[in-house]
Amino acid sequence: MHSIIIFASGAGSNAQAIIDHFKQNGQAKVSLIVCNKPGAGVRDIAEREHIPFLAINKETFGEAMMIEQMTDLNPSLIVLAGFLWKIPASVIQAFPNKIINIHPALLPAYGGKGMYGHHVHNAVIRNKEKQSGITIHHVDEVYDNGNTITQACCDVLATDSPDDLAARIHKLEHFYYPRTIEFLLKSM
Repeated sequence: MHSIIIFASGAGSNAQAIIDHFKQNGQAKVSLIVCNKPGAGVRDIAEREHIPFLAINKETFGEAMMIEQMTDLNPSLIVLAGFLWKIPASVIQAFPNKIINIHPALLPAYGGKGMYGHHVHNAVIRNKEKQSGITIHHVDEVYDNGNTITQACCDVLATDSPDDLAARIHKLEHFYYPRTIEFLLKSM
């Protein structure tokens, strides 16, 4: 069975979608959830699902002890699910081609430092885009720069608020992210 490590910073809806997907099909198991925000909702998910939880801070992120702890779990993939920090080069080098991210826009548009969540949706609406969507990509040393694995899109309506668009984007994320992970695991 494949091992997955999830990094998350917030409520954890993508983490929950991934956990639920693999509980049903049994091809992988989430071995660890890593979080950088005290009190984030993803911590409650980890407790409820009986998944080990690692709280990190800027000082410990990417240190040898953290990398060793993750290496011991032999992850097939490290999945960023709403994780807002840049991944240190030491982690990328320790897990080459094993770290993926989901971004709430059609990269390369609306990517880069500071472009996450409602910041993305506000920009898409402000620029009167006709479509938005998600991009699942490999992680490298530059924000939102790694090779694209898949994209999915949805219409942006003239009446959309950032919350309206976010709701449609979340549906895409919750559907496509677990299935893309499954596809990647099958090809390993």
